[in-house]
Amino acid sequence: QVQLVESGGGLVQAGGSLRLSCAASGLIVSIDTMGWYRRAPGKQRELVATITTGGSTDYADSVKGRFTISRDSTKNTVYLQMNSLKPEDTAVYYCNVKPFVTNFWGQGTQVTVSS
Repeated sequence: QVQLVESGGGLVQAGGSLRLSCAASGLIVSIDTMGWYRRAPGKQRELVATITTGGSTDYADSVKGRFTISRDSTKNTVYLQMNSLKPEDTAVYYCNVKPFVTNFWGQGTQVTVSS
């Protein structure tokens, strides 16, 4: 059974930074394309960053240059370093494989950026 547990969210002022973690069990993050997704209030879920099995990364235009996705295979964990945060980054952040599997969604971690 796959379990993805996100952590690291919080309240931060605009311009600040946070590092999110996604600890995985039941799947191996280095042999699946992993993604970070977010859902802001009143908006659809958005894919913000991906990392492939080969280590290639891709980002939504809205976060490019500010967010960095990475993984630690020894810890079976995926990270999202978020810098220069903006109020519009406020959302619940989730990790999942890409394309996502509905049953893999975890609780997510709330990120709130104040202006």
